[in-house]
Amino acid sequence: MENKKQGRTLYVSDLDGTLLNRRSQISPQSLTILNSLIERGVSFTYATARSLSSARIAAQGLHLRLPVAVYNGAFLIDAATGRIQHACTFTLKERMQAQVLFQAYKVHPFVYTFLEGQERVLWHSGTENPGMKRYLDSRPGDPRFLPVSSSEKIYQGEIFYYTCIGSRSELEGLAHAFEQDKRYTCLFQREIYTEDEYWLEIMPQAATKANAILRLKELFGFEKIVSFGDAVNDLPMFRISDEAYAVENAAPALKQEATDIIADNENDGVALWLLHQIEDSV
Repeated sequence: MENKKQGRTLYVSDLDGTLLNRRSQISPQSLTILNSLIERGVSFTYATARSLSSARIAAQGLHLRLPVAVYNGAFLIDAATGRIQHACTFTLKERMQAQVLFQAYKVHPFVYTFLEGQERVLWHSGTENPGMKRYLDSRPGDPRFLPVSSSEKIYQGEIFYYTCIGSRSELEGLAHAFEQDKRYTCLFQREIYTEDEYWLEIMPQAATKANAILRLKELFGFEKIVSFGDAVNDLPMFRISDEAYAVENAAPALKQEATDIIADNENDGVALWLLHQIEDSV
């Protein structure tokens, strides 16, 4: 059984590039280790840019007992029931300004929204570039996705997230415009599974992995946060953690902020570190 000190610690891992291997899966060894530790009382969860439905597929077989942070912290959701425990959405003014910027830079986003009580992903049909098509092809049959007939119609419902996919030259001007407006959290980075594709993700200012994790810490009364990551969008999470570990394949900027470097995502770095840490503390 985990000791009392470890029982007050919240362990949080990123998914892609950290807990997941190159096949976007948790390895059988990592699943066995993590489920065993959770069963023993270790407080483990994940924080990801993925939606809950996408994260559930990637983390299939992981028996979590804590809420997960999805959409880069826009939501804390019970992984088993799908019940939202905390949410950040855009105000009307923030939505209107985003629409102005998308039109000015001639960028067509995917719009993530709650429409008539259902989670939807809207986009203007016929505007898909190769990156958008690849994304859509990777989500066959996903009931959230709803093409609409005009750019104006994508801005419906209670919007909480925008994703833009394209080349760096297509998106960097728009990224800079959003980064200058403190009402938004903006992530602009190369897609880890391709060579020349960039993703620009825009959320409400309070929607970060860091804020979601701090909320989780408050809800459950944890005393300490230990996090694991690989990319620059994990920097805010690292900075609010008492300890932060970068996998060997992590971005150099993240390694500079890390407490230490652990084995990479192909070699069960997170699970093995946790196993050794918990066993050494017993």
